[in-house]
Amino acid sequence: MSNAAHDKNTDTPLGLVFVITAYVLWGFLPLYMKGVAHVPSIEVVAHRVIWSVPVAGVVLVVLGRTRDLREALQTPRMLGMACLTAALISMNWAIYVWAIASGNAIDAALGYYINPLFSILLGAVLLGERLARVQMVAIGLAAMGVLILILEAGEVPVVALGLMFTWGFYALFKKSLPIGPNQGFLLEVLILLPVALVYMGWLGVTGQSAFGGSLYDTLMLMAAGIVTAVPLLFYANGAKQVRLSTVGILQYIAPTMIFLIAVFVFEEEVDRARVLAFPLIWAALVIYSWSMLRQMRRRG
Repeated sequence: MSNAAHDKNTDTPLGLVFVITAYVLWGFLPLYMKGVAHVPSIEVVAHRVIWSVPVAGVVLVVLGRTRDLREALQTPRMLGMACLTAALISMNWAIYVWAIASGNAIDAALGYYINPLFSILLGAVLLGERLARVQMVAIGLAAMGVLILILEAGEVPVVALGLMFTWGFYALFKKSLPIGPNQGFLLEVLILLPVALVYMGWLGVTGQSAFGGSLYDTLMLMAAGIVTAVPLLFYANGAKQVRLSTVGILQYIAPTMIFLIAVFVFEEEVDRARVLAFPLIWAALVIYSWSMLRQMRRRG
């Protein structure tokens, strides 16, 4: 059996460690975000970009893959695609940071719960992928859950849908980016870096920057690069060494942790609409996961 086949059909111990570590780190991310909740969301995103560059850059140098990045910077089509994915990931970060700071962590968890089902729908609508009957049932249940939230609360769950749309389209367009995950992430933050630096310069000149205001704020904002880049790099390298079905099941670790932290640490309210909607969405995810596992076993 070739290495490629082995990687595709089995889970390596190192790959499992990498992927689980990534999802657990993402699950704890709301605690960090709550620690900088007093800082405007856009400033936090700017620091996520700025301090991710050295972290991702060091990783690329260690791996010896800087040549791929140089080639990407000289390819207009690749740069164009990277600009699109960079815009989507920055929007996703901004919504997420604001959600945690404003007491909407439960809705953030909801967004990441329904995202896999949205990705399936995107594949069917935009890529012509055929939906299995059980997948259609799962998408229908999730849609019912969202509809209940809209009807009961009397408003659209903007945070959940915003995270779902930005991450779903990010993942879709990321597939079209012909570059490795480590190089792609560094390319995206490099594209965002000039905007982030200009914005931080403007905040500094106008005296609105939290950075440098206190030792706590300075250190916490500098840590934004670590909490942003490290889980992504763990995930990018681990996903190559585990089966797609395994990644599909493990991806619920993060939103489950976010949900538990929102309820038991942040003490956010689980109102009647959420009590009705979340079981439907969880049922949809069980059906989706069961269908995915069956498909993988048939192919194996």
